[in-house]
Amino acid sequence: MLEKLFKLKDNNTNIKNELIGGIVIFLSMNYILAVEPSILGDAGMDKGAVFVATALASAISTIFMAFAANLPFALAPSMGLNAFFTYTVVLGMGHSWQMALTAIFLEGLIFIGLTYGNVREKLVKSIPTNLKYGISVGIGLFITFIGFQRSGIVINNNATLVGLGDMTDKSVILSIIGILLIGILMMKKVRGAFFIEIILITLIGIPLGITQVPDSLNLGIPSIAPTFLKFDWQWIHSSKGIIDMIVIVFTFLFMDLYNTLGTFIGVSTKAKLIDKEGNMKNMKPALLADAVGTTVGGMLGVSTITTYVESAAGIGEGSKTGLTSLVVGILFLLSIVFSPYFLMIPSAAITPVFIILGVMMFQEVKFIELNDMTEAIPAFITMLVMPLTYSISNGMFLGLISYTILKLCCGQAKKLNITTIVMTILFILYYIFVR
Repeated sequence: MLEKLFKLKDNNTNIKNELIGGIVIFLSMNYILAVEPSILGDAGMDKGAVFVATALASAISTIFMAFAANLPFALAPSMGLNAFFTYTVVLGMGHSWQMALTAIFLEGLIFIGLTYGNVREKLVKSIPTNLKYGISVGIGLFITFIGFQRSGIVINNNATLVGLGDMTDKSVILSIIGILLIGILMMKKVRGAFFIEIILITLIGIPLGITQVPDSLNLGIPSIAPTFLKFDWQWIHSSKGIIDMIVIVFTFLFMDLYNTLGTFIGVSTKAKLIDKEGNMKNMKPALLADAVGTTVGGMLGVSTITTYVESAAGIGEGSKTGLTSLVVGILFLLSIVFSPYFLMIPSAAITPVFIILGVMMFQEVKFIELNDMTEAIPAFITMLVMPLTYSISNGMFLGLISYTILKLCCGQAKKLNITTIVMTILFILYYIFVR
């Protein structure tokens, strides 16, 4: 049955690879189960309901990805957009969280329309080849920076922005051990290196006090009623409300669109799912899964759903089909009941996976045409801006803007297509008027 559904042999994979890949992806991204309720809780939402909504929305969208696109991509509420939801729309602009959920719902519907109209697919194809490699490398650097940051190896420094953390801290030492452990296992060609590292470091962390075992492993399920279908339509009765909603929806749409495209391009490039013409395998159903997920998420009570860069963790384990996504979706469903067990895994066990993923994705840099400055400079900007601004979309925007300007100024306008030019203009306007 699994062979018929996911074509494992045709994709040169097996159930073991897909199972391990799915577990590793879930363990790499299950932090969202704790982060989303915390951030949306600041907006006044019920944290228990948000937790259940997060697990359900992630499971539904990821399982949709499994069967519709047969790709090893996992989806969940977007980090960054959840902060925009709470700290800008609700606390900054003074709107209710119900109105913010309405904006998420409307954004999802628009996304579905754009996907069926092949607009998002055309945007993916319009990204120049060298920028696609730059995006892949940039996401790798971004993941690495997140890993260093969450492990405590890199910390805030008011004088230089970043600095070296306390290298004698037990959590930092465990993270470093985890990095070395994965490297050794990979060199020994041991399958499931990420999974083995996560389990071992979690167990080692118990006597050291790094892995926090909860006093009570309560398996009760909170009610989703406080956030389910809690929309606010009062804004339609005033011109200011309508204008605010348009701005909010546009911002959600714009940020989500290019964060998703950046993740798709970067992870797909690493997984060899994009051909020389820029066509991604099963692109339309993959994009549709993202759009459907956002719509469902708005109904359940969470912020915008997007494809996670942590999907690369499964690809690093050999995942190639939607069976991996199915495993992730099932684990999200199980997490509703067994959340205390999943949430006890410490950052020290997860961050080494991020850092090694960065190493693996950085290898795409060898395909960039570094001898042509009109290609090398935009790719370089893309790679560095992502980690330095903590944003995939910023790297894409500035990379494409620089690409277009350099091509125009160097007499290579013929290499530009109309979609690239239009996107460049939109990105410039975004920085001037929106951001």
